[in-house]
Amino acid sequence: MAGLVPIRSNELIDPQAQLLVSFLEQMGLPSENIIADQSQRAIIGTNLGELIASIPAEHRKDARYLSKFVIGAGFGLFDYSLNAIWNEVVLKLRAKAVMYGLDIFFDAAVGGSKARELYSTEEHLSALKDSVLLDSCRKLELISDTTYKKLKHILDMRNDNGISHPTTYSINAFELLGYLQNCVQDVLNENPTAAALQLQSFVANLKTLNGPLDPTAKASIEAKIIELPTHLCGNLIRTVFGLYVAPETDPAVRKNITLFAPKLWAACDDDTKFKLGIVLEGYNVNLYKDKHALGAQFFEVVGGQAFRSPSERAIIIDGLITNLLNTHNAWDNFHHEPSVALELASYVPDQGAVIEHLANRMFTVVMTCRLGNGVAYNSGVSPGAKGFYDQILAIAGDKYAPHVMASLSSSYEIKARLSNERCRAQAHKALQVVRGVVINQRIAECLDYLIARIETDSCCVNSIEFQKLSAGYIKWG
Repeated sequence: MAGLVPIRSNELIDPQAQLLVSFLEQMGLPSENIIADQSQRAIIGTNLGELIASIPAEHRKDARYLSKFVIGAGFGLFDYSLNAIWNEVVLKLRAKAVMYGLDIFFDAAVGGSKARELYSTEEHLSALKDSVLLDSCRKLELISDTTYKKLKHILDMRNDNGISHPTTYSINAFELLGYLQNCVQDVLNENPTAAALQLQSFVANLKTLNGPLDPTAKASIEAKIIELPTHLCGNLIRTVFGLYVAPETDPAVRKNITLFAPKLWAACDDDTKFKLGIVLEGYNVNLYKDKHALGAQFFEVVGGQAFRSPSERAIIIDGLITNLLNTHNAWDNFHHEPSVALELASYVPDQGAVIEHLANRMFTVVMTCRLGNGVAYNSGVSPGAKGFYDQILAIAGDKYAPHVMASLSSSYEIKARLSNERCRAQAHKALQVVRGVVINQRIAECLDYLIARIETDSCCVNSIEFQKLSAGYIKWG
C-alpha cells in the first residue's frame, strides 16, 4: 500500500496514474471517471493474459487492436480499449461484405434509398453507419442472430460510453473482458471456411471469364453446387444475381451464369429466393430499369417467377390473365396462346403461389381457354397451350376446386360454350384433372357429379341437385 495515493475511501490509483490525473486537473480538464481505479485494472491484469493466450498465434501477430486494447486497459482507459476492439470488428465486417459481393451488399444496406447509386466500391463502406453495417450483415446472414445481438449491445455501450460521449457510467473490468471475448470469438477469430474461400475464387474467376463455359466445366460446377451447404448456396446465388444485374457485367459472363444458375437456384432454400424477389422489386420501385430488366431475366432463367414479391407478382399475373384471354379470343390464337400460358404457369407452379384475390379470375380464364372454341381442329383447344392449362388446373386442390366448378355456371362465356359438344368434352377432361388432386370427399363428390353428366347435359352445372351438393363451397345467388 506504500506506493498508492488515496483518492477516495473506496478508490485507489497508482502514482503514475495519479500524475496523469494531477496533470489533467492542472490543465483545468475533467479528471473524474477518466481512469479506471486500481482494483478494476487488477482484474484486467489477472485475466487478460489467459484470454489473449487463447487466441491462436497467427491471429495475435498482426493484431494491433489487441496491443491498443492492452495499453488502454493498462492505463485504465476502458472506453479507449472498447473503441479499439470495436474498430477492428468494423474492419472485419467490411471484409465480410467485400467477400460477399459489394453490389448485393449495398442493395441490402441502402437499396431502398435514392442514394444507392453513390455506393459501389470498398471505400464506400466507410460511409455506412456502424449500425447499418451490422444490420446488413445480419440481414444477409454474414453473422448469426446471436452474434448480432452481442455486437449490437457492444455497439450501444461503445456509443453510450465512448470517449466522445459525456457519461457518468464507467465500464467495469468484467464487462470489458466479456466484450473482448465476444468480439474475438464470434467475429475476429472467424476465418472463411475452405468452401467459402473456394466460392470467393469461383466468383473472382467467373467475373474475368469472357469465354464460354465448356460442358466439362459446367458439369464440375454443378457437381460442386450439390455438395455445398444451404447457407453457402444462398451466399453464392445472391452474389451471382448481383453480378448478373450489374450493368457493367460482360454479356459473356451473363451467358455463363445462365448455364449453371438453374442448378444453383434449385439448391437454395425458399427464404433466400423470396429475399431476392424483394431485391428485384426494389429495383423497380427505385426506377433502376436496367437492373430490374436483367433481374427479371435472371428469374426467368432459373424458373423463379413464383418467388418474386407478392405485390409485383400480383401485377404481373393480373396482366397475364388479361393477356391470355385477349390472345385466346384473337386471331390465330392456337399459335399465340402457348407462350402466354407458359409464362402464367411459371408464376403459379404450385398452390402456394396462387394469388388468392386473383384465383377466381385466373381459374375462370384458364377454364375458358381449356374448353376451347369448339372448332374441329384439335378439338378447339390450342395443342401447345393445353398442357399448361392442365398444369394450372392440377394445382387447384381442395382450396381452389370450387372456383373451377363455379366458373362453369358463373361465367357467361363458359356457359355459352357448354352448348357445344366439343367444349363439353373438353370440360369433362378438365374436371378430371382437377378431380385427380382433390382430397376433400364432398368436393370430390361434387366433381364426380359433374364429370358423370357434363358431356351429355350442360345444365347439370346449374341443377338444384348440384347446388345442394355444393352449397358449402359455392355461393349460389
